[in-house]
Amino acid sequence: MAIKKAFDTFAGPLAKSNPITTQVLGICSALAVTVKMDTALVMSAALIFVLVGSNTIVSALRNLIPSRVRIIVMLTIIATLVICIDQILKAFLFDISKQLSIFVGLIITNCIVLGRAEAFALKNTIGESALDGLGNGIGYGLILLLVAAARELLGSGTMLGIQIVPRFLYVDQGGWYVNNGFMLLAPGAFIILGLLVWVQRTITGYTEE
Repeated sequence: MAIKKAFDTFAGPLAKSNPITTQVLGICSALAVTVKMDTALVMSAALIFVLVGSNTIVSALRNLIPSRVRIIVMLTIIATLVICIDQILKAFLFDISKQLSIFVGLIITNCIVLGRAEAFALKNTIGESALDGLGNGIGYGLILLLVAAARELLGSGTMLGIQIVPRFLYVDQGGWYVNNGFMLLAPGAFIILGLLVWVQRTITGYTEE
């Protein structure tokens, strides 16, 4: 039973209760950082780090945090972790850090992070909270990467900066292919995200109550 509960805690956010496609959280970053795969990958890793870390720390301190100041305490924990990951990115991935700019800092106000700390970590054990953070982080990251893959491939003909669509297929080389610049704009991301929501809810049978 314990193994099944742990599996459900981790696997649920990957599909059935995905934070983006089911709970409709974290939409802003799903639109803003998915023009390229590399920025989406780094953003996903950053959120996973913050989610797992904040869930674990909040769970460990849950019996010591006064209920009246719990939001302030949780935001302090989250902000500390965000500052740490921001400094790491600036030290080792400076170019990508500049591309992500303010969006890493906005993890502090991401509804997914604070929501999981409030709804789950305050009521469950450290191990369960860590699994919940990992599952929600990966579920968030999967959607980001799918959106980014479609946008970069259709919008630029590349994947992780590597040319995927052969140059001879382009119109200027005598071919027929033209990059779809619309996919590099926010409306293009909305369309892809909408299609992912439709596919996910069709497969899982999820409906709004």
